[in-house]
Amino acid sequence: MTVPISALAPDPLIDGRHRGRAARHPGIVLAMLTFVYVLNFLDRQLLGILAKPIQDTLHITDGQLGLIGGLYFAMFYCFIAIPVSWLADRTSRVGVLTLACAVWSAATIACGMARTYPQLVAARMVVGFGEAGGVPPSYALITDTFAPGRRGVAFGIYNLGPPIGAALGIALGATIATLFDWRDAFVAIGLVGLVAAAALPFVVPEPARGAADPGATGILDKAPFWATLRAFFANPVMTLAAFGSGATQFVTYGLGNFAVLFLIREKGMMLPEIALFYALAIVFGMGGGMVASGRIIDRFSRGSRRVFAIAPAVSLAVALPFYLGFVWAPTWPLALALLTVVMFFNYFYLSCSVTLVQEEAAPNQRVLAGALLLLVMNFIGLGLGPTWVGAASDHFAARGATNPLQLALYTLAPFYVVAIGLFLRLARTLDRQESRI
Repeated sequence: MTVPISALAPDPLIDGRHRGRAARHPGIVLAMLTFVYVLNFLDRQLLGILAKPIQDTLHITDGQLGLIGGLYFAMFYCFIAIPVSWLADRTSRVGVLTLACAVWSAATIACGMARTYPQLVAARMVVGFGEAGGVPPSYALITDTFAPGRRGVAFGIYNLGPPIGAALGIALGATIATLFDWRDAFVAIGLVGLVAAAALPFVVPEPARGAADPGATGILDKAPFWATLRAFFANPVMTLAAFGSGATQFVTYGLGNFAVLFLIREKGMMLPEIALFYALAIVFGMGGGMVASGRIIDRFSRGSRRVFAIAPAVSLAVALPFYLGFVWAPTWPLALALLTVVMFFNYFYLSCSVTLVQEEAAPNQRVLAGALLLLVMNFIGLGLGPTWVGAASDHFAARGATNPLQLALYTLAPFYVVAIGLFLRLARTLDRQESRI
């Protein structure tokens, strides 16, 4: 599954002042950015991983849990990303990423110190505030380090951050919670993030904007905010990629925030089993999908850009029956085996949409374009997906259902169909564009 980072050396950077570490060691840059993304996702997933002991301690319902991991978090994560990314497009992307990592790591420590539900809500909102400045600057840094035709694999490796972060969160979070307390898991991982923030500026240099693009010359003007905003939403390729990704994330975040709780409550798994077997499912399922999708789009996008839409549409169509099987499965080993397949195919969309939007955007607008992509797909997926599942579970429980969370997860199935339809429409749009060339 591992792709050698050394194979991703970019074409020579154009701006001579920015040669040096970024040109000589792109693998190190990518590895550091991926590690920070691992921490970003690990901090974000701890709430879902430790849902059961948090519920037992703070006495909160599935609906309240869904709001913390969903709407409350997304209110800050999605909308703060826009001004933060505009600032990063005009200043230092590495500097913004460093500050963001420090903020979300400190807030993660605060989550471990929360004694009440409102305190936990406040801490999670600050985590969202910090994480808003994490991914979009990294997208632009990778795009300015790797040439077209190599960005798919680079983003495929970078997007290993979520599966590695989730797997480590499961393994470390569940183990620490079992041996000590769920609060210690938040504190320990937050401290690692603060160390990473201190090291980041020394490892990742700031490349010139557009440095790896063929034909790019000179220093680009600073990106205008409103013009970039209008250009994004007036571009059907970008908007369809964003809304298709949002519909997909409605499923992935709705499932992801409750999968551990579901496996424990309704499939009979225990935390030690979660720490090993669920973590392995994340690595081989989600991680394998990230790498495979990156290789596929780099290989086939040179012939036609439709692969950016066809690949996620087909993968989601394959995933849907396995997802229904996972929710139905009577035992946790069968459920986990089916879930591994689901996760492999659920995440093809991410590398496809990120690469497509980054190549559509002007070099000096890439951070903001990436943030707008995240705004749409995360507000729909991260903001509404877990909120929907938590509310649905409470709804079914109030009506006497003995398996309310299972019924709630079934309600995610129609969103697969919505996402497939949006990606197929994107494929037609890309086909029309290519036919005019």
